[in-house]
Amino acid sequence: MEGQYVAYSFFRVDPAWRRLPIEERAAGKDAFAEVVEDWAGRDGRAAGLHRHRRSPRLRLLPLEDHAALRGPRRARRGAQRNAARRLAGDAVLVPRDDEGFRVHEGAPPRKVVPKGSPYLVVYPFVKLRPWYASPPEDRQRAMEEHMRVGAEFATIHNHTTYSFGIDDQEFMTAFECDEPADFMHLMLTLRESEASRYTERDTPIFVGQHVDIRAALDALDGAPARVGA
Repeated sequence: MEGQYVAYSFFRVDPAWRRLPIEERAAGKDAFAEVVEDWAGRDGRAAGLHRHRRSPRLRLLPLEDHAALRGPRRARRGAQRNAARRLAGDAVLVPRDDEGFRVHEGAPPRKVVPKGSPYLVVYPFVKLRPWYASPPEDRQRAMEEHMRVGAEFATIHNHTTYSFGIDDQEFMTAFECDEPADFMHLMLTLRESEASRYTERDTPIFVGQHVDIRAALDALDGAPARVGA
């Protein structure tokens, strides 16, 4: 089956790194930034110390890039916190004659195309087993309600996709938004929906801001990535 693999990786800094001499910190940040900038040039996007990459083949993500970060001065004081790989191919909304919607779960995979919003919220998602045992018409009604609520938040873009069989969760959900508060209000509203009763897990939640990688690295210790001679 044709599809698109997407990888989200998150990194955190060892507190001991902040105690290194400023020249060594600057050199490490510069090397790290070079790797991330190379990712961005190969169909990727960096949001702070979160990165988002897409590929038609799983073997291309994300091992070779993480190996680059483990080279000399590259993230040797940093650790990968979480990485998730998933195949894009979520349920698709298909218009009906009555202007309602139905969920077509057997639709061909679609591509994840970033919208360029300033924030990205990513988290794993697992449904309770009774959801799949419930009658199709009940699931259809619940999903129609779910989608109607989502449509009310025009500034939020959903990139939810399957991760069955290739990771611990069933779905990886990713939402682009203009403000994190907008996403919070969406989630508060959806918690009252019928479909929400079948949620087993939707944590941990990662919120990333789309910023230049060098600016993000400089914010770690307040020093510029490049140190003059």
